[in-house]
Amino acid sequence: MESRDDDAGLMLRYREGDLGAFEALYARQKGPLYRYLLRHVRNAAAASDLFQEVWSRVVATRMRYEPRAKFATYLFHIAHNCAVDARRRDYNGRFNTRSDEADSQMLAAEVPEYQRPDRIAEYIERQSELLAALAALPTEQREAFLLHEETGLCVEEIARVTDVPIETAKSRLRYAIRKLKKSLIPRAIRAAQPHSVRAT
Repeated sequence: MESRDDDAGLMLRYREGDLGAFEALYARQKGPLYRYLLRHVRNAAAASDLFQEVWSRVVATRMRYEPRAKFATYLFHIAHNCAVDARRRDYNGRFNTRSDEADSQMLAAEVPEYQRPDRIAEYIERQSELLAALAALPTEQREAFLLHEETGLCVEEIARVTDVPIETAKSRLRYAIRKLKKSLIPRAIRAAQPHSVRAT
């Protein structure tokens, strides 16, 4: 069994009735979990519904919790299953559809308030390009990338979350990174070119 991380310890304390431990656990994980869900489904309402469903399942299953892996692996396995179930239910077509409202909410939440307006505009543009590139990935590759980037899970943990062999998870992550680089690097090169230069 892997060594218990701090979050697993909090979950064990919550299992024994310590509500403060749950509050600490929620505070640590709510940001990564919501960003993962929002970037995965690209719809604010659907992401909020899934966010509540994931935590409801954590609460409902707390007495059966055993720290066999990092808590993040446990949490995002639940999140993955909730997303799969919701996709089957279809959420009235809300999944993986372009949502400017969701993008705006996400970007507004992530942009540091102290940055200058020109830096904020540049940041938003980069984030928008990343969101578009992510949306173009196949679902399995996008999920592998988000699990790696948003939660810091390793390939073995991603495989466990998504119930696939390690080599499959590794392949999905590798293809996702390759496609994102191929998509984003040309844009970065174009953005770096002086606007005064024009083809003759």
